[in-house]
Amino acid sequence: MTDAPGRPWLASYAPGVPHELPDVEGSLYDLIRSSVDQYGDHVALEFFDKTTTYAELGADIERAAEGLRLMGVQPGDPVAIVLPNCPQHIVAFYAVLRLGAIVVEHNPLYTPRELRHQFEDHGARVVIAWDKVVETIQAFPDDVRVAHIVSVDVTRAMPFLTRAMLRLPVAKARESREALTTKVRGTTPWGELVASAPIDPHITSPGVDDVALIQYTSGTTGSPKGATLTHRNLLANAAQSRAWVPEIERGTAVVYAVLPMFHAYGLTLCLTFAMSMGARLVLFPKFDPELVLKVVRKRPPTFLPAVPPIYDRLTKAAAAAGVPLRGIRIAISGAMPLSAEVVEPWEAATGGYLVEGYGLSECSPVLMANPVAPNRKAGTVGLPLPGTECRVVDPDEPTRDVAPGTEGELVVRGPQVFQGYWKKPEETAAVFVEDPAGGAPWFRTGDIVSIDAEGFVRIVDRIKELIITGGFNVAPSEVEEALRHHPDVVDAAVVGLPDERSGEQVVAVVVLREGATLDAEGIRAVAREHLTAYKVPKRVVAADDLPRSLIGKVIRREVRTGLLNAES
Repeated sequence: MTDAPGRPWLASYAPGVPHELPDVEGSLYDLIRSSVDQYGDHVALEFFDKTTTYAELGADIERAAEGLRLMGVQPGDPVAIVLPNCPQHIVAFYAVLRLGAIVVEHNPLYTPRELRHQFEDHGARVVIAWDKVVETIQAFPDDVRVAHIVSVDVTRAMPFLTRAMLRLPVAKARESREALTTKVRGTTPWGELVASAPIDPHITSPGVDDVALIQYTSGTTGSPKGATLTHRNLLANAAQSRAWVPEIERGTAVVYAVLPMFHAYGLTLCLTFAMSMGARLVLFPKFDPELVLKVVRKRPPTFLPAVPPIYDRLTKAAAAAGVPLRGIRIAISGAMPLSAEVVEPWEAATGGYLVEGYGLSECSPVLMANPVAPNRKAGTVGLPLPGTECRVVDPDEPTRDVAPGTEGELVVRGPQVFQGYWKKPEETAAVFVEDPAGGAPWFRTGDIVSIDAEGFVRIVDRIKELIITGGFNVAPSEVEEALRHHPDVVDAAVVGLPDERSGEQVVAVVVLREGATLDAEGIRAVAREHLTAYKVPKRVVAADDLPRSLIGKVIRREVRTGLLNAES
């Protein structure tokens, strides 16, 4: 690429941000090894005051990799990880990659049905799972039963006193290896896995174009599918993120992992970006303002990736508790729109920047961010990251660009853009469009945008019917299917309506069988049997019928418009 008029955003980059980046090499395993070699005595992880150095982290990765190899994990094998944020999660992630195997991340709060659907798709035979979800995995039918389950008790990574205060099981003062390897029936305990000898250093590690991760997403077309991301994709996105914040020095940053690392956003900015920086990564199993402020009192973060509701709650909680937030230099918000009502009090309290970014799981996930500089623009998702190209096209004729400054579908390409959906060639082909000039194809984001004269991108609408609530994707068709399990529901349409706290609220409009009356809570209860909590509709509304196209398909945008009109 060159500094052509077609890339107006380059002139808006903050000082020190390069226009281009060199090609990445090696693998994500090389990324963590580099930090281990450079920052061995630095703290890599902090979890309830218990710390792990980079040298200790590297040693645990080597041993866990050998343990997995002895279980039969081979290059190219999918290995499932079903864990909250905890030190074992980071070790497991890099141990799988060390073998050239493929990480498959899962939300540990998913229902049995949701987890089973993903396991049916990727076919992993080895899973590293939180002990709280082991029984769910063991209950899978024979056709999706895994061969090995590594059971993880996350409390084992907590300090002795923390476990005592939380009334968790603790061993005697001299905690034995037996205590660390207590078995959950039918599983291999985590402690046994990391008790292996280190892996032979001569065993070949993966290459830059090998698949590293299957990240499940509802994509641009609705049904959940696995986006396959290579080591190149994830290394490039970590490098782009580092380039965007040149003021953060390697080996000195403190990063808070309040975002779940099974989510693409938390994975890149915590698992790869932070680790590549030699940062101190402070892990939180879930967002709890009181717990976060306890750590802020001792060591505020240098860099805090999160979503708008977290910034809002943290600002208010800090003010109420009298905890200063000064020193939080950079906060990057994503997954949902960021309002001035959140930005202004945050920046006043911290003296730092809070800027909005944008991405998709298929893009590792970060595509754009506002500059960490005074020229950031509220209401936009910022500028394409270095090495990222974008165009605005006619959604009905995606090889044709629209006039500059007008609205159209955003198409992108760059080193962070994925290779396709796992074992779904037709779905992959549907989201790529050929380049009119004969270059590499472009990925269709499904988002309607406009780009101003300075290169800032504004999201106007979505072509796709995906709902984004609290930063998580919800496929309407998946929720509708769950609702139809209720005996009174004949048909259903699920849409997202604007919500100040979560970005969008999941709302269902149902058609009931003749003679039935609406039991909204009963319908939601059935949905909870099949869906994780954030997918369950917040509201259920009854209708006599649903608007349909000439071929009988429900027109969700008309359902949404009708609800909005009824509220106005």
